[in-house]
Amino acid sequence: MKLVVYDAIGKEISILVNEEKYTGNYEVQFDGGNLPSGVYFYSLNLGKTNVDVEKMILLK
Repeated sequence: MKLVVYDAIGKEISILVNEEKYTGNYEVQFDGGNLPSGVYFYSLNLGKTNVDVEKMILLK
């Protein structure tokens, strides 16, 4: 499993998870304290064919 946060132009901001995980529920903390407010994207890669990219908004 790999969970990565990108800025609006596609620059990698942070890799939050990059390891094998067993099936289950997980919680990950993301500290955007040093980032400006705006639109960011996260990519969740669960395998070779299962990749999900979603938009998120950081407000301060």
